[in-house]
Amino acid sequence: MDSERFKAITSEYSSLSIAVLGDFCLDRYLEIDPARKEISIETGLPVHNVSNVRALPGGAGTIVNNLSALGVRKIYPIGLVGEDGEGYELCRALGQRPGVTTEALVRTSQRRTFTYCKPMMCHSSGRQEELSRFDFKNWTPTPALLQGLIIGKLEEVAHEVDAVVILDQVDVPETGVVTRMVLNRVKSLAKENSDLVVIADGRRSLRDFPPVIFKMNAAELKGLVGAKADLSFDEVGKTAAELALQNCRSVFVTLAEQGMVGTSADGEYAHVPALPLRGEIDVVGAGDAVSANLAAAIAAGASLKETLQIANAAASVVIHKLGTTGTANVGEIEMLMPESSAS
Repeated sequence: MDSERFKAITSEYSSLSIAVLGDFCLDRYLEIDPARKEISIETGLPVHNVSNVRALPGGAGTIVNNLSALGVRKIYPIGLVGEDGEGYELCRALGQRPGVTTEALVRTSQRRTFTYCKPMMCHSSGRQEELSRFDFKNWTPTPALLQGLIIGKLEEVAHEVDAVVILDQVDVPETGVVTRMVLNRVKSLAKENSDLVVIADGRRSLRDFPPVIFKMNAAELKGLVGAKADLSFDEVGKTAAELALQNCRSVFVTLAEQGMVGTSADGEYAHVPALPLRGEIDVVGAGDAVSANLAAAIAAGASLKETLQIANAAASVVIHKLGTTGTANVGEIEMLMPESSAS
């Protein structure tokens, strides 16, 4: 893809509206200064003094972060937020992102705000070391009333947006936002509006998802189709193509050091290799950056190959940002785009 074509695609981002439906969480980073280490007089245990706290949107919020960094005009997070301090921080962090409106978030006392609390040891060399996390999750089924409120918010924005990105982030089925009831409404909305781009990604599996655009990694594809052994590169392409034909929707598979492959419902196939590493990496957030860029590029009219090239470059940007769940903006992505006449 040459520079002119890249600019033509990304210039459309400022006219797009995209909804993100799923499990929003707060990434709370506790920056620890090891030089201020103490021993507790009361317990005799080490005390880690926190010198700074960073609160960032995580989970589905990472997709929102990336869409905002791309300059998408309007972004609608649709999810559940607890009436607690973490919920206040999450809503504030989301609301500070350009283009983001928080009116479709459901505040409720019936759920805790999903939180990843990440202690970070900040060494004098500048290196940050992540210690064991403290997570706050919900372990009971999401009440039907809250599921209905989520569906209502989705219905309010579905006819205003160009794309919907779905992220199921929870470990236990039916305890988050993306429940069977919500997915049934997604299925009907996708049927009602065939032009709506709907992309799904799931922490566990996309097995029970309606036929929308699937994004996953090789291990998730293996689990989805019930393969007993790891899929070879050729098997990934073949399996993804069969799934795209079955769902009548494109399928995208990330392959780490082998890059990404994509297949369309009409049999088109494309592969882009991973870009060379440029130093130490942190893969946290790379998959969400891919989801955001797939949604924006497809909604902007990019071809299958162009979409893969953009999303692959975005992932490369993000993995080189250490100690944070990073994002990639259009300028950073452009720096890594292959200069080619091929599309």
